[in-house]
Parts: sequence; C-alpha cells; structure tokens
Amino acid sequence: MKKIIALMMVACLLFCFVGCGKKGEVSDVEAIKEKGKLVVGMTVYAPMNYKDDNGEWTGFDTEFAQAVAKKLGVKAEFVVIDWDNKWATLNSKKIDVVWNGMTLSKEAEKNASCTDTYVLNAQVVVMKTDKLNEYKTMDSLKDLKFAVEAGSAGKDIADEKGYSYTEYTAQSDAMSAVKTNKCDACIIDITMAKAMTGEGTDYADLGVGISLTEEEYAIACRKKSDLTAKINEIMADMKADGSLQKLADKYGVTLTD
Repeated sequence: MKKIIALMMVACLLFCFVGCGKKGEVSDVEAIKEKGKLVVGMTVYAPMNYKDDNGEWTGFDTEFAQAVAKKLGVKAEFVVIDWDNKWATLNSKKIDVVWNGMTLSKEAEKNASCTDTYVLNAQVVVMKTDKLNEYKTMDSLKDLKFAVEAGSAGKDIADEKGYSYTEYTAQSDAMSAVKTNKCDACIIDITMAKAMTGEGTDYADLGVGISLTEEEYAIACRKKSDLTAKINEIMADMKADGSLQKLADKYGVTLTD
C-alpha cells in the first residue's frame, strides 16, 4: 500500500512539473510582443539593408521588416551579424530572424524554419568592366581567382564549380577585393551587384557578368517557431494590398509569384 501511495505521489509531482513547464513556455511571437521589438539579424547589403545619408537603416528588407514589426505591435531592431555564424546567432536567441537577402537553400531549411520566398535572385560574377567581354562562359571562368562571402550562396557555387576563391566577411568586402585587384572577380547576389556597380557608385569600374544560379530569398526563424507562420500571413496580406510590390519598385527588386 505504501509503495502504491509513493508511486502516486511521484506521478503527481511529475504531472505538476510537466504541466508547469508547458504553461511557462512562451512562443516567439509572444516573446517579441513582450519585449516590444523584433530583432533582425543582417549584414550591410544594398539594396536590402544599408544606411542612408542620415545614418539610419533603410532598404527593401529593412522596410519590409519594419512593416511586419508594426503589424506585430513592436519596433524592428537591426543587428549586424557574422553571416557565417548566422545559425548559432539565431538559435542563441540574440536575434529573432535572419532577414537579409537570404537564399532559400537546403542548409537554411536544415538549420531554420524558413518563410515563403519573396524575392527573386541570382548569383552573378562581378569583375572589372574592361574584362567582361573576355569572360562570357562558365568554362572561361575556371582560371580566375574569386572573392566570396563566407557562408554564402556565392561560396557554395564556387565550391560546386571548383573555382579558386578567398573568403571575406561580407559581400561588400568581396567587391572591394576585386576593386583593389586582390581577386579577379567576385560571386555575389544580383540584387547587390546591380545596386552597387556602375556609374555614380563606389564601384564604378566594376560590372555584372554572367549568372551562375537562379534563387529565391526567404526569411529564417528558429525551428518550430510560430513566427514563421505569422510572417507568412503578413507577407500574404502585403502582397494582396500591393504594399510589398510598392517596396519592390522602390528598391528595384523582383518579387516571387
């Protein structure tokens, strides 16, 4: 009898412990609302996230994130992260999302809960404009030394093609390596390449060469996060009312269907 009573008491304690644990759990959406901010992990990357002449964050992803934050009743806070360590930063809860022209890939789907895609992208070769006509085929690129961003889709395609490359912290650093002749070319997102090369830019002597891949951007939340579905819901509303297309037109990006 004593053994039965003891077992019942243990069962009750376990039930209370598990019950309290579940009751105490807070969803990502609830946690964001409680702290009053959506913390966005990103890198400096025009036209997605960059600073304007007043030192304020702007760009397509910046305004998109701000619009989502407003729908959640909070403000968006932007944190520059090391792109190569984005998953660890996300899972440590230092940020709520990775939102910065992130290519939807198998790696992203393995490490995070990804939203619906929203912008079309491609990995392109950027090099000195006077060299563009010499490199119009995949095969012509094989002897070049490339610059790529660590942990990026550009690095992945360089690995896939067997190209020689040097890794840099950001895509802008990869572009600088080409500008200063440390590398022959870089592989970066076409959204950034179009925005930051050509006349009137800091990279006026660089131009966009051939495309190596076609991709789509998504936003990364933590695994099993309820934030993913919430962002998808708001994104669908913004597509339906035309506000997301208006942003795309403003920053020269192409939305997915």
